[in-house]
Amino acid sequence: MNTLKAKSETIYSMTRIVVGLLFSLHGVEKMFGVLSQDEPVALFSLLGAASVIELVAGALICVGLWTSWAAFIASGQMAFAYFIAHQPRGGLPLENDGERAVIYCFIFLYFAAKGSGLFSLDRTMAQIAGDNVPT
Repeated sequence: MNTLKAKSETIYSMTRIVVGLLFSLHGVEKMFGVLSQDEPVALFSLLGAASVIELVAGALICVGLWTSWAAFIASGQMAFAYFIAHQPRGGLPLENDGERAVIYCFIFLYFAAKGSGLFSLDRTMAQIAGDNVPT
């Protein structure tokens, strides 16, 4: 287990990249109607706003740019989605198909607290600016 602990920052960054990419694909799916059988949503609707947040926040999280802000907004969107779309269909996430919203909500809250990590544009820009960046 010490080997995994030594690689925890790398694993964190990899997790952030994959989760951000997956989240942005939800936005692509809603906004453009690709990757699924569904039609594109109206941009000036609740689902349209969700698609924009998913696409933009997911991309920012994936590349590690303004990760804390993007993840905080994405976490709030997922909490909102759970209580608006899922919770009325049943009390527990397994009953109302809200597991993904809950998981995304809490992982984004963690990303918001932890920041961008090793492999990120935030870190690269800080290094270029000469800021003191921990190794």
